[in-house]
Amino acid sequence: MSKYLLNKFLYTVDRDPELVERYREDPSGTVEWWEREQANRILNCADGESSTWLRFDDTERAALAEHDYPKLFELGAHPFLTLTLFIAMFERDYDEPLAFQREYAERLAHFALPYPDIAT
Repeated sequence: MSKYLLNKFLYTVDRDPELVERYREDPSGTVEWWEREQANRILNCADGESSTWLRFDDTERAALAEHDYPKLFELGAHPFLTLTLFIAMFERDYDEPLAFQREYAERLAHFALPYPDIAT
């Protein structure tokens, strides 16, 4: 399991409007493409610089592909990164202001202190 890689996915997708839409419409395909093409790219570095070992495990891959943000929280993904990305993807589907944010909170309400460790 790599909290770093989960957070890197959430961070990089959230900062690219085209990737946000791609992830919304084709989550499994986007996760597969991102893991293959972007996971090992070193951020803020010259193109061509990359590592070779970063991979999602099956649980992480499934949680991302299913937009399962409670599972991502359980796995240690940073809640700010999940919240901002999922707001960008799904807030538009709700008629009431902050409705998605309330649903997000309700779906995470079963977690009690201490929360899952988000350190990478």
